Amino acid sequence: MNHNHPFPEHVQFVLFGAMGDLAWRLIGPALFNLHLDGQLPSGFSLIGVDRDVSADALRERLRDGVERFSRRGAPDGEAWTAFAARLGACSIDLGDVGHYQQLKSQLSGDGATADAQIFYLAIPPSLFGAVADGLAHVGLHRERSRARIVVEKPLGDSLAAFQAIDRTLRAHFHENQIYRMDHFLGKETVQNILALRFANPIFEPVWNRRYIDHVTVTVAEDIGVGHRAGYYEHAGALRDMVQNHLLQLMCLVAMEAPVAYDADDIRNKKLDVLRACRPIPADNVTAFAVRGQYAAGWLEGEHVPGYREEPGIDARSNTETYAAIKLLVDNWRWQDVPFYLRTGKRMTAAVSEISIRFRDVPHNAFPAATGLNAQPVRLVIQIQPEEGIILKFMAKEPGNPLRLGPVDMRFSYQEAFGKSSPGAYETLLRDLMLADATLFMRADQVEAAWGLLMPVVDAWAANPAPDFPNYPAGSWGPEAAERLIARDGRAWLTPSQLAGKKNE
Repeated sequence: MNHNHPFPEHVQFVLFGAMGDLAWRLIGPALFNLHLDGQLPSGFSLIGVDRDVSADALRERLRDGVERFSRRGAPDGEAWTAFAARLGACSIDLGDVGHYQQLKSQLSGDGATADAQIFYLAIPPSLFGAVADGLAHVGLHRERSRARIVVEKPLGDSLAAFQAIDRTLRAHFHENQIYRMDHFLGKETVQNILALRFANPIFEPVWNRRYIDHVTVTVAEDIGVGHRAGYYEHAGALRDMVQNHLLQLMCLVAMEAPVAYDADDIRNKKLDVLRACRPIPADNVTAFAVRGQYAAGWLEGEHVPGYREEPGIDARSNTETYAAIKLLVDNWRWQDVPFYLRTGKRMTAAVSEISIRFRDVPHNAFPAATGLNAQPVRLVIQIQPEEGIILKFMAKEPGNPLRLGPVDMRFSYQEAFGKSSPGAYETLLRDLMLADATLFMRADQVEAAWGLLMPVVDAWAANPAPDFPNYPAGSWGPEAAERLIARDGRAWLTPSQLAGKKNE
């Protein structure tokens, strides 16, 4: 993201869990796209580490992943051959520190001394400690400027669990060597929130409690739990989405301007937002948080089962597939402006967007019949499936009598720049090679996010939901979520990307 970092010439990328799902679906396709774009260092090499892996098996597995999941489709033979030549493999038992000498020997025998050694842990968190110990046992952690360790969520399932995971990593690696992935932060539109706010003088003067009524963040999925039943049944929507993705989006909207476009300065400003959030009272969680679980229903003409009927799910499961949270940021800019965050599975459509709702005009000079407040004025940041920004405001309709109607000023990435955005993993992997930590999570941020949500986690664990399942697949979630926002005299609005298909 920050192009002031020098691009290293020799990078050794060590991928733990190389035959696993994450490497197959996301990391392999992203690295291959970087290769196609000439964005990999000339001396880039990848060693896939797993219990049972060979170079040929790894190449076959990653090629299959590229064919299925790459935004560019099946790879060209020549381009793939050049990329495959960079791939090697190392079979070791991750839990045996004695095996790591083999990995070290392979890295040392790989030709030129690497400018960077990246240890990517695409493995369950229960193995993080074993890998950190193994790397430290053979001294691969020592050079701070060269060695980087990358971990994926889930980073624990509670504040205490996160702190325990972090201690295992920090026993051998310094904070500036640890990169915590949140792929949402790699999305072009998410990064563009900073550009929108701080590169344009027209928005910042109205970006405060005087002009903004409230902010909603929606990350809706139309898919069910799919192949992630084992993980999801333990995690649920609050841990899986709110604790990381949604809180990070909120921080980008609410943060103060950084002094410089610098990783630590930006992350400090985001941390300030989390620290300013009003604590959720443990004895009144229901006033700030709502949960839901999908029942059977209809999606795009197809009947889909409820969460409890999905393979691998307990028939009496108390896991939430929907979560909505109301947060208040106690500082001068945002005092008393609510932030409503919602996410869910099996909702009407897959759509992610942030809606910044402006206050109504202080005095309405137009007759009531003109329809001034038929649609509120707001700025919408579309994250997916479309990527863009829409300013929705009122204008006079042609002719008589006087009628006002909502209109849009629209910016679309695709139309403006004529090319597709790189995938989030492409952006983050490139930043990783550049040692640019701007879009990665710092320990104190993750800790603050967990601390904020623990009253909800604890209350939901202690009090099983009496009404699950409480929303049909294909809907916008449970009625309780409507009540959460209606108590403040507000309403969730249909996401702008669907407003044409379903009337607001």
